[in-house]
Amino acid sequence: SMFSFHATKVYHTVEGGGVAFHDPKFKALFAQIRQFGMDGQIDVPVVGTNAKMTEMHAAMGLCNLRHIDEEITKRGRAAMRYMERLSGVKGIKLSPPKDNVKPNFAYFPVVFDGFPATRDEVADHLAARNVFARKYFYPLTNSFACYRDLPQAGPEKTPVAAYFADRVLTLPLYADLTEEDVDRVCDGILSLGK
Repeated sequence: SMFSFHATKVYHTVEGGGVAFHDPKFKALFAQIRQFGMDGQIDVPVVGTNAKMTEMHAAMGLCNLRHIDEEITKRGRAAMRYMERLSGVKGIKLSPPKDNVKPNFAYFPVVFDGFPATRDEVADHLAARNVFARKYFYPLTNSFACYRDLPQAGPEKTPVAAYFADRVLTLPLYADLTEEDVDRVCDGILSLGK
């Protein structure tokens, strides 16, 4: 499993990430990849990168680890308020927490399908009110110029991903988002559904 510790994540070290694995045979390979792919000081048998975490980033991660449970609890309150306000609205699809899964409430994606306004119209409407939601997973990665002409990778090869890339809007979600802020976002969205 790979984890991003970028500053936009619930738990972060400002930049960087981590990898977890069960099979010990991967230890040497990942150590080599994070050290430019080098094998000793002379040869580079695999493509690698400079992926070593700095001490400063590690210290930031330790500081943030002390507050992670509180951050998740606060984010959860905001997410539940979004659920209360937007659940059951025709044309809005939500992704409630699954049974036996402890969510970290990193994002609050909403799928607009059959809503009176498109995802783009909702985003523009919110932006005009100084609410900046993000079109996550858009544009679709395989629509980028470097991939789109590859016969095995064009957007037509991933219709489900293309569907969501055109319809998902990720609403603001962070620990200090107040109930009033959530209500302002929801009021903006719901005003388009009338």
